[in-house]
Amino acid sequence: MRTIRPSNPARLARIVGELAESGFSIEGSDEHRSAVLDELDYALRPPVHERRVPTVGAIIGPRTPASDWNERAQLDITHRPLVLSLDAAHRFADGLSSWIIRSVSDAPDELAVFDRPAGSERDLVVLAEAFGATLVQRHPSGGVRLVGDFGVLRWDGLSWHHEPPISTWIDSLLICGEHGDRDVIETMLEFAVHDLGARGIGATLVYRPDDDPAPSYEVRLPAPPPLRVVTPSNLAPLRHVLSQIDGAAVFDRSGTLLELGVRLAPSVLAETNVESFRGMRHTSGRRYSYDDRRATVIVVSEDGPVTVLRKGEVLGASRTEADSVRDVDAVTDV
Repeated sequence: MRTIRPSNPARLARIVGELAESGFSIEGSDEHRSAVLDELDYALRPPVHERRVPTVGAIIGPRTPASDWNERAQLDITHRPLVLSLDAAHRFADGLSSWIIRSVSDAPDELAVFDRPAGSERDLVVLAEAFGATLVQRHPSGGVRLVGDFGVLRWDGLSWHHEPPISTWIDSLLICGEHGDRDVIETMLEFAVHDLGARGIGATLVYRPDDDPAPSYEVRLPAPPPLRVVTPSNLAPLRHVLSQIDGAAVFDRSGTLLELGVRLAPSVLAETNVESFRGMRHTSGRRYSYDDRRATVIVVSEDGPVTVLRKGEVLGASRTEADSVRDVDAVTDV
């Protein structure tokens, strides 16, 4: 029984226009585009009950076989055909451990229930790949996300911000092996984008692929536990501590945390030859990368965008200068 509340054409057109302003358009069949717009409309403006704004989650047009979902998502997933209308089914889909699966073919819509919540941005990226689908979620924080093979789009209440897939960055960062382990750098980028940036946690991550003495920096905090960025269970405490301190986090070749709260002190040569870039966090990271030639420096702004620096140059950024008008990173010290 597929019915959904009547959509306002002007409202849907506004969503399309707002996505276009971020450089994004919904691809796929008419049925797929219509389902994505319907779910975005619902997630952005859900029905309010007794002043409570509900969360919601929809998995649209899965392309991978259902028999592969558990293994690919590393979840125990129970799914059953909907016997309710979509309107009623939305009340059961919290976008964490229960989701509507919307078919864009003749297959029935379903309700999927996971054995544990999977609602973080990192989880959504994994789910989109596991299902081969487009996901729409309204998170308990009030944020709305659109996730698929195009990356992640976040609605901040004013505009959409697009984070492209990490895979579009990684090849350009690892032209040769001298800058470290590909898997570690890729995992650090995922952590920066989907854990730190998604939560508005500003940070500087310094990845040093060798044991040579580091250029000048000031250690201001005791030695931290040897948390490893490639160990999933270590990410929560690492994210938690970075949300509470200023300064850079330094990692070795294996992705093990060496120092926290580091003040990066550029050389006179770096200050002379490397121009300032955006705010203080970006400038100090860029100049440090000029001094530490094999290091990769990942800077996360508190409003989400991520920048990768090496040898004093900007290798990649998740937001262009034109998109950075509202960047407030200049008020955050390293």
